[in-house]
Amino acid sequence: MRILFIAPLPPPLGGHSLVAKVLYDALVNKHEVEAVNFNKNSFVEGISSFKRIFEIFSILIKVRKGQKNADVIYLTISESFAGNLKDIFIYLLCYNKLSVFYIHLHGGSIKRLLWDKYPLIHKINKWLIKKMSGVIITGESHKVVFSDFVDANKIFIVPNFSLDYLFLDEKLILNKFQELSPLRILYMSNMVEKKGYLELAKAYISLSIEVKNKIQIDFAGRFEFDSQKNEFLQLIADFPNMQYHGMVEDSQKKINLYSAAHVFALPTSFFEGQPVSILEAYASGCAVITTGQSGILDIFTDNINGFQFNDPNSESIKKLLENIVINISDLQKIALINFNLANQKYRVSIYNKSLLDILEYQYIHLKN
Repeated sequence: MRILFIAPLPPPLGGHSLVAKVLYDALVNKHEVEAVNFNKNSFVEGISSFKRIFEIFSILIKVRKGQKNADVIYLTISESFAGNLKDIFIYLLCYNKLSVFYIHLHGGSIKRLLWDKYPLIHKINKWLIKKMSGVIITGESHKVVFSDFVDANKIFIVPNFSLDYLFLDEKLILNKFQELSPLRILYMSNMVEKKGYLELAKAYISLSIEVKNKIQIDFAGRFEFDSQKNEFLQLIADFPNMQYHGMVEDSQKKINLYSAAHVFALPTSFFEGQPVSILEAYASGCAVITTGQSGILDIFTDNINGFQFNDPNSESIKKLLENIVINISDLQKIALINFNLANQKYRVSIYNKSLLDILEYQYIHLKN
């Protein structure tokens, strides 16, 4: 089977490029795959420079050429206005192949950002997407994004995963919860303000000295600008129990951070898709504290997988940290629940098999 694979591939490595790379590696083991990589180094959504315009133009040329011999086309779609225009151009270039075209939504904000704000964009997307083989989403909450585009039997739910090397042995999880002084909290995501890293740091700073001494917070992730990193380092400089570990690309460093953590924190205000970092935390035997974004709630239940913030601000986070310290004995049970859940549902093998079944079915169906 010849597959045209249009997605962001690392570097840089992020949640979106990670899941794309895992699927790409599985596909090339079985099929002939032509990849069109549209990854970029900036966090800025859309087309932010003339260089990016030329990159998009190059992507469209590759798509036009690659679609001619493709048996199946796979695209992970964008959620920004400019990114969606790029996707529309791709749909039009592949218009005669829309019957073998699959799109994959990893985010959670496209309906709010595009469909609800721009009726014409909604109509154009609907006209094109309804001709496709199917739409792949990460969770039940995102069905509403395409419910008026395609029939329910064309919407496929495939949850994300944690990489196998991050799954701890159950004994190691039990061992790390024997030592809860200090309580180790990990933030590992892009260092973007809406992800909540600043609010987490400010919450810690506002704690009493007694509670501060009981908590250590490790931050890891990529800043887009050195100025942002320097401001953050200055903010936490006087607090030895807060450390910034930089961007984590080394597997062993990532294992070390997760395996030491008792709690994983993602106080995001983004309309999240399904954060891979939360599933990684489950695999590593961590309780999770996070917000109630729809995509997160597909994989997270308050008081079962961890604890939910009412609002992603420093005051809410402070109260939750204080409560966790008081009820610290509950964390081991939650961590084991999360580990077992990830082991049953969020494995790479499950993810790849689900997507391969979807993409191969269309090809086999047409051949027969």
